[in-house]
Amino acid sequence: MENEVNLSGQAVPWERATIEKLLFAELRERRAARRWRLLRSLLWMGLVGALVWVLASEQLPSATPSSAHTAMVAIKGEISDAGEGSAEYILPALRSAMQDKGAQALVLLINSPGGSPVQAGLIHDEIRRLRALHDKPVYAVVEESCASAAYYIAAGADRIYVDKASLVGSIGVLINGFGFTGTLDKLGVERRLLTAGENKGFLDPFSPQSDAQRAHAQRMLDQIHQQFIGVVRQGRGERLKETPEMFSGLFWTGEQAVQLGLADGLGSLDMVAREVVKAEKLVDYTNKENIAERFAKRLGASVGQGAMAALRGGAGWR
Repeated sequence: MENEVNLSGQAVPWERATIEKLLFAELRERRAARRWRLLRSLLWMGLVGALVWVLASEQLPSATPSSAHTAMVAIKGEISDAGEGSAEYILPALRSAMQDKGAQALVLLINSPGGSPVQAGLIHDEIRRLRALHDKPVYAVVEESCASAAYYIAAGADRIYVDKASLVGSIGVLINGFGFTGTLDKLGVERRLLTAGENKGFLDPFSPQSDAQRAHAQRMLDQIHQQFIGVVRQGRGERLKETPEMFSGLFWTGEQAVQLGLADGLGSLDMVAREVVKAEKLVDYTNKENIAERFAKRLGASVGQGAMAALRGGAGWR
């Protein structure tokens, strides 16, 4: 093969020229890769900075006192130890609403079938504490349902307003599950459960339940039920028109609930703000996921991995 001519006009053997071309190509590729790693690192750092800024800005208090308004916190869905129905999620919103000097009252907008008595108790107790601390009224407004643990929470309000077709009540407690011991016998399956403590597995669905274990569970349910009844009697006071079925776990329409003293009247969120609180302007203090939080959850672990890589100067992007 013929020799090639370099930029100086000198003849270069083709082998050397080929090697030089390969080396220069590799050098260009490495430079491009470094620039791309740097760009991605800067993008991740920008993303992290934006997330921090958005989250921090939502926590900053208002520089000026707000005008007179009705504060609102929504309690919707199952009352549980995680998510929007948890005390961890709801309590900060209650505190922010009651601490705002412009808030004339707090309205709990409730639409929930119930759930955890523990979470309901935490929320209920905080409502009563905040009422006394800030000397502001708290009202509950029921949409479709306010049952079981949700009514436990509502009982902490000064007054409860419902729609005539709302479902209200279900003042009871339950533990549910299944028993599959007979099914395993028919299938020829042997259950091998090892415990330290003869009652450790008494709620195991594949193990038989003794009369003593059943009685123990019933005593626990009765005790929690009495706690629930005590909270309702304390919150409703003389307005409550007790019947033999009131604490049986039944629920009623909103219209019936008013007649029984479980609720104080028919009304909507806007009506309560306008006619009861006398502050028509509504401000929602509900703890909601912002855009940054939703985006971070959608990206999942990749956000954290990318952020760490950016902080390490691009390590991990090779």
